Amino acid sequence: MAGHDLVLIFDFGSQYTQLIARRVREQNVYCEIVHGDCDAARVRARAPKGIILSGGPASVYQPGAPTMDAAVLSLGVPVLGICYGLQLSAHLLGLVVAPAASHAAGGEYGRREVRVANADGLFAGLPPAFTVWMSHGDQVADPGGEFEVLASTDTCPLAALRHRRLPLYGVQFHPEVTHTDGGREIVRNFLRGVCGAAGDWTPSSFVDDAVATIRARIGANHVVCALSGGVDSAVVAALIHRAAPRQLTCVFVDNGLLRKGEARQVEETFRGHFHMDLRVVDASRRFHERLAGVEDPEEKRIRIGHLFIEVFTEEARHIPDARFLAQGTLYPDVIESVAAHGGPTATIKRHHNVGGLPRTLRFELLEPLRFLFKDEVRAIGQALGLPDRIVWRHPFPGPGMAVRILGPVTPQRVALLQEADAVTLDEVWKSGLAREIWQAFTVLLPVRTVGVMGDGRTYDHVAALRFVTSTDGMTADWARVPHDLLARISARIINEVRGINRVVYDISSKPPATIEWE
Repeated sequence: MAGHDLVLIFDFGSQYTQLIARRVREQNVYCEIVHGDCDAARVRARAPKGIILSGGPASVYQPGAPTMDAAVLSLGVPVLGICYGLQLSAHLLGLVVAPAASHAAGGEYGRREVRVANADGLFAGLPPAFTVWMSHGDQVADPGGEFEVLASTDTCPLAALRHRRLPLYGVQFHPEVTHTDGGREIVRNFLRGVCGAAGDWTPSSFVDDAVATIRARIGANHVVCALSGGVDSAVVAALIHRAAPRQLTCVFVDNGLLRKGEARQVEETFRGHFHMDLRVVDASRRFHERLAGVEDPEEKRIRIGHLFIEVFTEEARHIPDARFLAQGTLYPDVIESVAAHGGPTATIKRHHNVGGLPRTLRFELLEPLRFLFKDEVRAIGQALGLPDRIVWRHPFPGPGMAVRILGPVTPQRVALLQEADAVTLDEVWKSGLAREIWQAFTVLLPVRTVGVMGDGRTYDHVAALRFVTSTDGMTADWARVPHDLLARISARIINEVRGINRVVYDISSKPPATIEWE
């Protein structure tokens, strides 16, 4: 992102690290999450406009607790420490960190009223008292002579600090969560007021930067784009097509695990509308053979990811100068698969286009969206002029129906789920709620139940409906849709899809659940 201000977010294992990135991006400032041990030399080389230190579950005195290069604090780059980030920076500068007053009860969690003692800088424009969200066991015990107290609460006297010589700030609460009133304003004050960030990173600027970067990187070589038909790969294809239209070949693999009619829609859109060089490969039999008898979701993802690459490699033999493989990998894919840049956050699941790639991959990966969230990709798709039906299409997992069929994957079970899911999507779009719902889909459960149809006994499959609302897919809540909509979907599935006699609705949020069932 040359030419734009950069903020580095040091990850110390917080549940909220990705939310910090979201808050920074909302201010049109580009940021990246890096491992907490990123040393001063690497930081200096990247010339960030500011640094944010995340929270984390550890105590600074705990053996093996995440730490950082103390020299980073003396680079002259503004630093904002959040929760553990404040404790760690204070500890490295010689201050005492001790258990919070309520630590005996397991820590301090929930809402507290913070009172501002100095509104300059971090708290500019905020009221003298407001509600914040606490989630910590330790806190800084004494500011010493080097720190000024900016804010306090009844249970946390040093709720916000500022170093008197260094551009170092810290808050014990979490401004990145929605539970903190004025949290966005605090982040904006740090970015704009303290760091002096310009806030000029926009979808249009990203398009210009990405096109220039793609041209410089691929040179005269050819790019094979892994096209799925979803918004992510569509935006990737559009970016590369704008950068080098004659050097792009899109390969769409019909793996037999797609939504109903999806292969035909992809051909009509990308070959007919965009006039791209599109090659469709029917590999459905190969995928079903590779998945035969496999029930473990991670094994499904690995096998599907490997076979995808095999198919691309075979197809690329017929494409001159094919050197790059383009994918629609997003930041949540990277974060959930490999714990952001090797950081201490937990790996949730392996995404087929991140963790499932074989080491013998002969392509160089081209992933222009690797550091973007889904809502940012949609904005970029609009800036590229993509049709709304693509930009607002609901996310679909790379492994397709394989991770929406719990248990073994067979052609018969795929066909059953495709029919049920087609009914679900048809009713959602008819309802006018498709853009409000982040994702709506159907899951085939590995159980059968007794039913009564036409005065006769049935013993058939169960379908689960999963509708969620979200901004970027990192967190999600179950959608409170009208009961009439659920009733129509249930009635149609049971009446139109032979083999399903019961429909249930998933009311789990992420976390603790994930959006997909596998």
